[in-house]
Amino acid sequence: MPARPAGAVVLEAQGVGIRFHRNRRKRMQLRELLIKGRTGPPGREEFWALRDVSFQVRAGEAVGVVGANGTGKSTLLKIIAGVLIPDEGRVSLTAGVAPLIELTGGFSGELTARENIHLMAGIHGLPKRVVAERFDEIVDFAEVRDSLDTPFRHFSSGMKVRLGFSVITQLDEPVILVDEVLAVGDRVFREKCYGRIEELLAAGRTLFLVSHNEGDLERFCERGLYLHQGRLAVDGPIEKALAAYHEADPRKRPRGGRR
Repeated sequence: MPARPAGAVVLEAQGVGIRFHRNRRKRMQLRELLIKGRTGPPGREEFWALRDVSFQVRAGEAVGVVGANGTGKSTLLKIIAGVLIPDEGRVSLTAGVAPLIELTGGFSGELTARENIHLMAGIHGLPKRVVAERFDEIVDFAEVRDSLDTPFRHFSSGMKVRLGFSVITQLDEPVILVDEVLAVGDRVFREKCYGRIEELLAAGRTLFLVSHNEGDLERFCERGLYLHQGRLAVDGPIEKALAAYHEADPRKRPRGGRR
């Protein structure tokens, strides 16, 4: 995708860091347990999932986040979305976000697809009038018209994800956060998803994409952020970020090829 002119800063991360705890007892050997006779609470080891991460994203940019599993990519996305709060630093947003992260989160299994569309769109701030105007488009894109009055819990996993993708991509938020959800459904539906993302980018939206699929990253993103052991190692053209990732560990080359 050709480079697009970037506008004002819509997202800024300044020294972002977040730490978690792991249960040390899970890693203790049987011999150590027998010798030390540990019967009290398990020890906790602290680790930083992200540390000192700083960058800016401007309106209209398409940014891909690259890195091996466990390097903090999805954690960073959740901090930007407001799901997690950093222990250090801060994230500033001057525009709303449409989070394509956990697509089926928030849906009620007991409600029908029809009811869930209104529920989820409303939760994300879409006015009732706009939901009514876009209802048919949401349903047809998700390919669930024959199951509109079926409880969501009876949907297949593919149908659930399709409906989630269709609802979230109808939001008017300027910034789109995507976490490993573009390759949903069969090949035909995946191409529909790619087409929808391209439409949003052509309309001037800002994309922040986390993916292990190199083809998706090269297809949509001009810029890449390479995370290594929780730190931002490269911020530059997507090709440079991918090259750094490959050099760090060639065995972890992302799936997919250039499209």
